[in-house]
Amino acid sequence: MKKFFVTENQISNQKITIIGDDVNHIKNVLRLNSGDKINICNTNTSENYICTISEILKKEIICSIDSEIKSEAESNVKIDIFQGLPKADKMELIIQKGTELGVCSFIPVKFKRCIVKIDGKDESKKILRWQKIAEVASKQSGRDIIPQIKNIQNVENICNLFPEYDIVLLAYELENKNYLKNELRKLNNETLKIAVIIGPEGGIEESEVEILKKAGAKVVSLGKRILRTETVALVMSAIINYELEKF
Repeated sequence: MKKFFVTENQISNQKITIIGDDVNHIKNVLRLNSGDKINICNTNTSENYICTISEILKKEIICSIDSEIKSEAESNVKIDIFQGLPKADKMELIIQKGTELGVCSFIPVKFKRCIVKIDGKDESKKILRWQKIAEVASKQSGRDIIPQIKNIQNVENICNLFPEYDIVLLAYELENKNYLKNELRKLNNETLKIAVIIGPEGGIEESEVEILKKAGAKVVSLGKRILRTETVALVMSAIINYELEKF
């Protein structure tokens, strides 16, 4: 069953009004009709509803709520990815697949070795495009939230965010003693909020690693092989979920 997201103000009197790009998608791509059923999620509360399309208008689609359903799509482990800005369209892949794996937000980070330079209007356009990719991936994978794509940050700024997390994990190719599994085995909370920091293609400079360590990040290795930056985000998300998610 196809899934769509709405906000609280689109729900009233057992009716849900779908607006925006989803109207065209429902009418002209999926070719759904009155009487067809869809899954609608309230992004403000993560409540899910089975709905029947009752009216298809030019700029909106009216649906009747049939029932509320319990969804267990979201994990007890909340992962935020602090991703060093990669080249080309790698960020799109990281966001798409990371969303499927349950990542809650993506924070692009400018490291010294980042080749990509994004500023001003280009940043706004990129953020909007990345947010749309996250939304589409959320629908496809049945998420109950749409991960947030935050504004681009520098190393000093992200250090100020560390107190919000139960643990901050920094993947570093030169680390050869402390492996990811060592840090994960120390965690036993029912709910966890985890930050994962990943460098760009050229890696993270030693001076930046020291800044992050002093702020509280745990430096970890993923093994003997060096992974591409887009691979690291997906591998770490999958491993963390496997080790810590409650099924």
